[in-house]
Amino acid sequence: MRNTNFIALAFLSLTDLSSATFQARAQAAKAPYPAMAPLDRYLMIDEKSEIALARSAAPASISDGAEVMVLGGTGYRTAAKGTNGFLCLVERSWANATDEAEFWNPKLRAPICFNPAAARTFVPIYLMKTRLVLAGKSKAEIVRATAAALDKKELLPLEPGAMCYMMSKQQYLGDRDMSWHPHLMFFVSGDATKSWGANLAGSPILAADDPEERATIMLVPVGAWSDGTPVPPMAH
Repeated sequence: MRNTNFIALAFLSLTDLSSATFQARAQAAKAPYPAMAPLDRYLMIDEKSEIALARSAAPASISDGAEVMVLGGTGYRTAAKGTNGFLCLVERSWANATDEAEFWNPKLRAPICFNPAAARTFVPIYLMKTRLVLAGKSKAEIVRATAAALDKKELLPLEPGAMCYMMSKQQYLGDRDMSWHPHLMFFVSGDATKSWGANLAGSPILAADDPEERATIMLVPVGAWSDGTPVPPMAH
């Protein structure tokens, strides 16, 4: 979302503190992944492993009751039904913005568990991007199609309270960020950085603008992985 980013994301190399920094780094870096790799490099060995990795995004008290989706040749499908409205999956590199240098990085695995509001209104953006990627669409075509779907309200506006967990010890968010840090992400329509006090000295909230998904993504680092293992405090 991400978004991803990004998804966000997703997905998404969302640890940059501003879109300007994000774009400058992307432009300065050589393109290590200039095109999509063969599909099998993005797929996991088996469904059971992907389900387990997806559930590792959040504490078991949340993820055990969540729906789980896994990636196939044409998109994601439900592999385990849920009972609590949460949705867990493993994002791939196209969760990033299309101008991110690792948009095609086949190594990226980002376990993420969305709350009901995000599952209804943010996840569909990533699922649409996935279908476009697997259909062989170019980055420009993906951007245009996403924008058109948002303009036509085919993709619903973000619901208040949309958020997700990214607390997996096994996450690989990119060649630079690797596992980075366990964190929560909150999705807010438009540019909401100032209203959250994000990116200010001493603030625990990091923010990244995601114009392709028309959202601001707030990141709040937490002190433990989903299994309860503590992590060192983040340096500011």
